[in-house]
Amino acid sequence: MGWREVAYAQQGLITRAQLHALGVTRGMIRHRISTDRWVARSSLVIGTTTGELTRAQLMRLGVLHAGGSALIGDLTAAELGGLRNWHRDEVTVLVPLGRELGPPLQGIRFVETRRPLKTMRRPDLDLPVCRLEPAVLHFAAYQPSTRTAEGLLAAAVQQGLTTPALLREWVDRMRPLRWAPMFRQALDEIADGSQSVAELDVLRMCRDYSLCAPRQQTKRRDARGRIRYTDCEWLLPDGRTLVLEIDGAFHMDVEQWEDDLARQRALAAHDRVQIRCTARELRDAPETIAHDLRLLGVPRAA
Repeated sequence: MGWREVAYAQQGLITRAQLHALGVTRGMIRHRISTDRWVARSSLVIGTTTGELTRAQLMRLGVLHAGGSALIGDLTAAELGGLRNWHRDEVTVLVPLGRELGPPLQGIRFVETRRPLKTMRRPDLDLPVCRLEPAVLHFAAYQPSTRTAEGLLAAAVQQGLTTPALLREWVDRMRPLRWAPMFRQALDEIADGSQSVAELDVLRMCRDYSLCAPRQQTKRRDARGRIRYTDCEWLLPDGRTLVLEIDGAFHMDVEQWEDDLARQRALAAHDRVQIRCTARELRDAPETIAHDLRLLGVPRAA
């Protein structure tokens, strides 16, 4: 195999070490760079094409420059695993602790770790990429906000990319892991039906204010026969059902808001009371929501 085949397999990128091993001399490299046929993308990596790097090339540049067991990690790895709505422009590359990498590379964030990267690598990709579960947990563990951390775990499960059981397995495999007890509790709650960080907040509100826990993500058929899922439901002592729907920021979009109103009408019934709150209220004023639920008949916890 020649340098062209190697570079082609690596999105047009190749390391100086690979070039030397394939018989390309330093003089030949300098000549191609000086005549604008190649570009020095880093001190160690040469681009055999010119122009702005694509995202795929940026990822490849990161792992080629770091070398060894380096992996695409954190949210970048989760993105490759299918995660939506958590995009970050900067590419994250996990590298062994103490790896000397020289000057920073624009658009790439190198994160040192003591963890055994080889055991965390996806086996199905040529590009070195971290498995989804350790990638998500590694990112979550170093967030300043527990809500961000829990929201990421809930999103990964809600989007069908993994399961609470698999994430719990990796929590144990990654010991010691910051916030591990919180992750286990959150994953237990997600396994019981919570689909978002707001729904986790509902369960905590109920514990903190001694209210019965609701049923979450209850499957119902609306007036038109379509299957719908409600956020939270309580069976009241008088036989009626109280439904609480939680509106995040995306519910403020006009089309989404109208869809929610149509959905609420379609699910209306004489024995079902429907109310709404925002995710911000749950976060910042849970005592108010708990007070209102109590007035509406939600029983105290046994």
